[in-house]
Amino acid sequence: PEIVVFLNKVDMVDDPELVDLVEAEVRELLTKYEFDGDNAKVIRGSALKALESKTVEEESVKPILDLIEALDEKIPDPVREVDKDFLMPIEDIFSIEGRGTVVTGRIERGTVNINDEVAIVGLKDTKKTIVTGIEMFNKSLDKGQAGDNAGVLVRGIKKEEVERGQVLAKPGSITPHTEFESEVYALTKEEGGRHTPFFKGYKPQFYVRTTDVTGEVTLPEGTEMVMPGDTVSFVVKLGAPVAMEEGMKFAIREGGKTVGAGVVTKILK
Repeated sequence: PEIVVFLNKVDMVDDPELVDLVEAEVRELLTKYEFDGDNAKVIRGSALKALESKTVEEESVKPILDLIEALDEKIPDPVREVDKDFLMPIEDIFSIEGRGTVVTGRIERGTVNINDEVAIVGLKDTKKTIVTGIEMFNKSLDKGQAGDNAGVLVRGIKKEEVERGQVLAKPGSITPHTEFESEVYALTKEEGGRHTPFFKGYKPQFYVRTTDVTGEVTLPEGTEMVMPGDTVSFVVKLGAPVAMEEGMKFAIREGGKTVGAGVVTKILK
């Protein structure tokens, strides 16, 4: 992995050798954590001095420009899964007077265009609607794609009919389910997990994409309990249907604290 370091507040130090020393220590630290410490880009500057500059030509702005250049050069663009079916987990819902309902979230995969038909899946009965607008950072767009944090305006849907935890998806590409087989790792006490084992009938919260859903655990035949640190396969029955597919990851939580991590291996119902 690549990393770019910006040494800030260099205007507070009179002795340049001290800055050299800090840079050497930073490079050592990077090497310790398996980055390329010797060749990593380290840029020295003062964010405050750059902000106080009147023009871009001033010397104090140069480190910021160097930083942007280093980011462009060193950090690769993330791979966007644009060729897959559209899916966006819903994080928030707003009502805009005179325009309708906007659902917001980060597009997980695929692309969405204005006038596309989409389905709202999970927690309630699946509903179909039409996309009438797409916005990102207060700009109207013709389409949204994987990786975008977007607001999607949907036709004929009331704010009360949508909730966090549902997904906006290409119709028919994903379906809601309540029962599945999973492989789960129970976090140890040191990792912030449980201090005690759990047994059959354990009912934690399953955090799927953007929301918690209560579910019940059925342990496999012959397994009495699951200790912190164990990796185990078991069946989960959720209290509400959630849009899911095999290979989907989830977290197990108790009172807002993560106690396990799992993956859906087989959908049962």
